[in-house]
Amino acid sequence: MKTIGMIGGMSWESTAIYYREANELVRDRLGGLHSAKIALASLDFQQISELQSADRWNDAAEILAHTAQGLEHAGADMVLICTNTMHLLVDEVQASVQVPVLHIGDVAGEAVVAQGLKKVGLLGTAFTMEKAFYRDRIASHGVEVIVPGEEDRQAVHRAIFDELAVGVSSESTRARFRSIIDSLVAEGAEGIILGCTEIELLVTQADSLVPVFPTAKLHIEAAVDLALS
Repeated sequence: MKTIGMIGGMSWESTAIYYREANELVRDRLGGLHSAKIALASLDFQQISELQSADRWNDAAEILAHTAQGLEHAGADMVLICTNTMHLLVDEVQASVQVPVLHIGDVAGEAVVAQGLKKVGLLGTAFTMEKAFYRDRIASHGVEVIVPGEEDRQAVHRAIFDELAVGVSSESTRARFRSIIDSLVAEGAEGIILGCTEIELLVTQADSLVPVFPTAKLHIEAAVDLALS
């Protein structure tokens, strides 16, 4: 079994999904007392969030690259950045290590294509929804990406940082997400990418009339496939 290297803590609430899902998948596939081989480096999200807000992406890239190198030295056979937003820096992270960095956007795009969909709505942080790095990655798989309007984007961003990242899940926020999803579907979205790993702590398939794509779970499933191959 290969070792999965995880850069987590952004936030730890969703990193817990990665750890649990990896171990459950390995247990289910191998049986017995098998569990995943994981090297986890968990960052201080306050520091990362401040760098994001200050547009100091180069400084954040140095932190992630150094962390990826530490995971590689610890024996990781691959690296996962356990957050969608920080894939803005995936090229810098990949350049710092010899092992592959498994891109969450590719995993999501492949899942959308596997269901034969051509147009999806994207929910995530403002960085993920508004910057081109993530939308372009999905589009490279032949999928059109649409995002909510400005007011809804702000609502999603606030919910991620003010609620979900600190362990708060409210029914009023769930209702707002459902409304935003409905609006995207009305614009032609055939599926919804939950392009922030925290969103799947709140939103499930039951909240959408079209398929939802929980990126954290898809990401770790792809990593387990690679680890057991």
